[in-house]
Amino acid sequence: MENHNANRRDFVKKSSLGLLGVALAPSLIGKIGTNGRLRTAHIGVAGMGMADLKAISSHELVDVVALCDVDSNNLAAAKKLHPNAKGFVDYRKLFEEIGDDIDAVIVSTPDHTHAPASMMAMNMNKPVYCQKPLTHHVSEARAMRKLAEQKNLVTQMGIQVHSFYDYKLATLLIQSGIIGKVNCVRAWSPKNWGYDGPIPEGSDAVPETLDWNLWQGTAAERPYKEGFYHPGNWRKLVDYGCGTLGDMGVHIFDTPYNALQLDVPRTIKNKCRKPNGFGFPEHNTVTYEFPQTPYTTETLKWVWYDGKGAPKMHKDLKLPNKEKLPLQGAMFIGEKGRLLLPHFQELPRLIVDGEYKEMDIESFNLGAPVRDYDSEGKKHYHQFVDACLGKDECSAPFSYAAKLTETILLGVIAGRFPNKTLNWDANTAQFAEDEANALLDSTYRKF
Repeated sequence: MENHNANRRDFVKKSSLGLLGVALAPSLIGKIGTNGRLRTAHIGVAGMGMADLKAISSHELVDVVALCDVDSNNLAAAKKLHPNAKGFVDYRKLFEEIGDDIDAVIVSTPDHTHAPASMMAMNMNKPVYCQKPLTHHVSEARAMRKLAEQKNLVTQMGIQVHSFYDYKLATLLIQSGIIGKVNCVRAWSPKNWGYDGPIPEGSDAVPETLDWNLWQGTAAERPYKEGFYHPGNWRKLVDYGCGTLGDMGVHIFDTPYNALQLDVPRTIKNKCRKPNGFGFPEHNTVTYEFPQTPYTTETLKWVWYDGKGAPKMHKDLKLPNKEKLPLQGAMFIGEKGRLLLPHFQELPRLIVDGEYKEMDIESFNLGAPVRDYDSEGKKHYHQFVDACLGKDECSAPFSYAAKLTETILLGVIAGRFPNKTLNWDANTAQFAEDEANALLDSTYRKF
């Protein structure tokens, strides 16, 4: 194992295999796929990765040709579903050995490997479906967006609810002006992808089924501790995940962010405990301020709450008839009323003068709502496949997903400077506060 480090930008250049910055030749655009079919490679095939594999492969024109996972148990389970697919432990070997035999790549790894794997795929001119959040660092999100645009690649971030009926309806309702211009959004999730405990001491034996070096990838090297990283707790930890904000926040932010046509915020403040250098805070209240859009007042305030007991009660969140708030969701506060959007698979509800009001949703011609998660979820995946085959367009391409992810990650960074307002310059991609700029990027470990 090498212990030398490389800057992220150096890694991106090397992972490009000499292709970084070279636009996709016009003759190649729109010619993805063989005989009208799409050959896919899947990096990360457990948990959400298994869900992604099943949804993508359910498309009648998909052939799964490669599976990759650092855990042999996960790989074996995926191979049972697709016995003819080639198996790999290292995604770099996958690209090296059969890069010419794949048409599109699905990245479903822990967050810290999203950008390294996706950038390598895109630099080989492969369309990419990448799970949310798009990246682990702001600089990576901007780099992925830029590369996708340079190469004119089909891309999609894994925010499946983006394609759900209820969320599309909420977007159309807001943009119709049903509550007037919006001045505030309050969003919440009581989930706890944080860790307030001590940094674990010592080390445990690495399971024989796990390649711990490859699991860590470009992240800083740490000794293995059972129960802290693989398979399920990495979201809680600074080196690998993005906390609750990076998990549920991306889903719940998506519709208000899209409906209001927001860009990145001007200021960010996170009310949380002091950083411990290892885990994310278990409770966060993040306040953003966004510049005006056609659907907002002069400034838009956005407040995110997470952790047990979230959200903190506020008059904006009071429901008629003393009803309880949905477990997770968002509330739009506008000039003429409020719109409640539960998460998920519940219709948005209009509140005016403290009472629910009926809405003429049939006028939006969305058809009947679907109450089948599998059916709704597959729409997002199949949209990517069809886009790769030139039959559709993606609704959450990296041009959109990178900005949404950047917004999320700015809130995560603010958690390292609790109760301090950070000022963000979207043009320079820098904070006014120098100490926060060090967290926009990271040093990539050679592995």
